[in-house]
Amino acid sequence: MSEAETMDRPDTKPRFQIYRYSEAKDFAEFDLMDYKGVTEELSAKFAELGEAGVNDGQVVKLLFAAPGFSLTYAWFKSGFPLPRHTHSADCLYYIIAGSLQLGTETLGRGDGFFLPKDMAYAYTPGPEGVEVLEFRTAERFDIHFMAANPAFWTRAIDAVRREHAGWADQRRPQDVGA
Repeated sequence: MSEAETMDRPDTKPRFQIYRYSEAKDFAEFDLMDYKGVTEELSAKFAELGEAGVNDGQVVKLLFAAPGFSLTYAWFKSGFPLPRHTHSADCLYYIIAGSLQLGTETLGRGDGFFLPKDMAYAYTPGPEGVEVLEFRTAERFDIHFMAANPAFWTRAIDAVRREHAGWADQRRPQDVGA
């Protein structure tokens, strides 16, 4: 039975498993996240971000999923504009390398934060970017973008255009010791 078939069967009993980053697939290959509140205006902004090259500023891989649990690796490169959003599952974040700004707090390697489901948040990757592990209390969850601030989307598109060229050569923070 394939991994996708196993994840779709609620009667599958959890079992011992080993996962490897080298074998992890891009998060977008899985149908685990529902997008909520995506208006026509927001779709247009996402299209602009895509045209500017936003996907080159992130690497997101599903490492593990089982009923009631998932683990994702994410690398957001410097200047990546992470929009304010919520998830329908509790989330625990652990910083592997690099840093991020969360409100007035700067968090670095070994730090982390917990967010209960439906709590809105955003963070800004540090100058070297940030690599995080995302532990969630669900295999399937949603993401709801807070699209009420048109100025954010203008700044985000400008940031992607400004940062995009540098993303091609940017190394993972753990590879440079950040």
